[in-house]
Amino acid sequence: MKTQIVVSNVKCSGCGNSIKNGLKTFSGVSEVKVDVVSQTVDITHDGNFNLQKIKEKLASMGYPEKDTLEGFDRLAASARAYVSCAIG
Repeated sequence: MKTQIVVSNVKCSGCGNSIKNGLKTFSGVSEVKVDVVSQTVDITHDGNFNLQKIKEKLASMGYPEKDTLEGFDRLAASARAYVSCAIG
């Protein structure tokens, strides 16, 4: 099965690498592809997939689902993404 999530704050391949590394540890996830231009995360998975936990992990890394945060929360997510990108 495949699931696509449109996220915010993906700026470069470093962001993509951080996302891939962060999600590949989840049970049931077999592949993660990140498109920087469209800011999409494509996840190939089996039936043991918890979408809510994936979205929570992405948000904690600074890549929340698009249009889910406002104000200070949005700014804080952008700062977390910058750090994740630098590490990635």
